[in-house]
Amino acid sequence: MMFQAVCFDFDYTLADCTDSIVDGFRHALTTLGWPAPDRDTVRGTVGFLLEDSYSMLTGDLDPENQAKFRALFSEVATERQRRETVLLPGGEELLRGLKAQGVKVAIVSTKRGDTIQIILERLGMAETVDLVVGSADVTRHKPDPEGLLLALGRLGVKPGNALFCGDTVLDAGAAKNAGTHFAAVLGGTTQADAFARFSPDHISPDLWDLARWLEV
Repeated sequence: MMFQAVCFDFDYTLADCTDSIVDGFRHALTTLGWPAPDRDTVRGTVGFLLEDSYSMLTGDLDPENQAKFRALFSEVATERQRRETVLLPGGEELLRGLKAQGVKVAIVSTKRGDTIQIILERLGMAETVDLVVGSADVTRHKPDPEGLLLALGRLGVKPGNALFCGDTVLDAGAAKNAGTHFAAVLGGTTQADAFARFSPDHISPDLWDLARWLEV
């Protein structure tokens, strides 16, 4: 194994909870008087903070409305995400393979950390992940490296010995700013050519390919 630690984004890198996210967006936006977005529009915002996603879709930068959006979204989506999220194909095998090789694993996400932990426990995968850093654990979010550096500090691994895997340019930016290696995973809406300016170590069409590249 070429890395002492492998860190992952969550949504569209390791897991999929699209239906609950889309329904949460539609509920929150229509309640606030905005049109219901289509599925692909919502998918394109996954990976951003909910507040930023709201502003991206509406142009409204009012912090009070952003907070209302998060609360309304959570009414519909949070419990459903905890019940319905599935790992992407190859995810279980990849995480178990890293665990078997003694590689430290962390998740660094803009999703709530407690939600990710509950999902992992429901899927029987909690023991494969050493650490979860979620949105409430940091004050600055990707592409700022705070979350990634926090995870590596707790794992006791230097950035140069770590790989960050993600599906968006926010993830690629965080890896560059933290000084880690980066592998793009094309599980979301970002196309491969968008990562070119970040010079990724690898671009994986799926998690099976990532596992092969990592030799796990």
